[in-house]
Amino acid sequence: MMHHLQDKFARMGARAKVRDALETRHGLQPVTRFGVDVLEDRKGPFFELRVPRGEGLELAVLDVRPELRHLLLMVRQEGRKDKFLCGHDERHWFTCAVPGGSVSNVKDALEALKPAEVRWSETRLALREKERLRRHNRAYRRQGEWFFVPQPGLVVSEWMIFRDEPIRRGNGKAHWCEELYRTRGVLVYVSEQHPRPLTEQQYERLLERNHKARKWDWRTMVHGANVYVRGRVSHPDHATIVLHGWHRVLMNTEGQAPGVRNVLFLD
Repeated sequence: MMHHLQDKFARMGARAKVRDALETRHGLQPVTRFGVDVLEDRKGPFFELRVPRGEGLELAVLDVRPELRHLLLMVRQEGRKDKFLCGHDERHWFTCAVPGGSVSNVKDALEALKPAEVRWSETRLALREKERLRRHNRAYRRQGEWFFVPQPGLVVSEWMIFRDEPIRRGNGKAHWCEELYRTRGVLVYVSEQHPRPLTEQQYERLLERNHKARKWDWRTMVHGANVYVRGRVSHPDHATIVLHGWHRVLMNTEGQAPGVRNVLFLD
């Protein structure tokens, strides 16, 4: 079974390892739940599938698209099916959880990861399937998990524009935006020790309960805002893109997938 999985990954040009124990400084630590990650050894990057022992877990590759360098992995556990898209994007291998119980192939997974606004824009412009599979088309430009949708009618006052601003998912590497404008939203606090955003009130309560938290490297962000960017958008793992005119920023729908907690990879 495990060799069959590795063969499927090899069809798209990737290596895969299946492990039921993790090496730590204290020896071997059993895997308690399934996880998928992208790691690197002396031979280069590979996908690591972390499988708990004796859990009755089933793994199956539902679809492989060598021309796209993508595959769709299904994990059945505790009566639930989770789907994970594994593939290559520009320069690096990636994996992400996919929402939607009816997703059964790579193309469906790519569509399911698009926010509703992106799919609506594609429909409005009557894009063909070949165009929809591209990272850049008339409806949007994409860099990693972020979609940028043109907003030709948006006018922004100069004093409302932030320069060299980051956008990021959790503790992932930041995507740096030359010009950024945001509306609404709530000020939140995040740190490496506490990546889940805290409102100002929650932040103050945490500091009262845990005095050590005052020494954490906190940074403020705006959560739930409408965000627009213009100009260069750069990231160490992706090619820099240049947005001419304002574009609305939308994140993919991975966060809506139940299996997102099993993804250990963050770009």
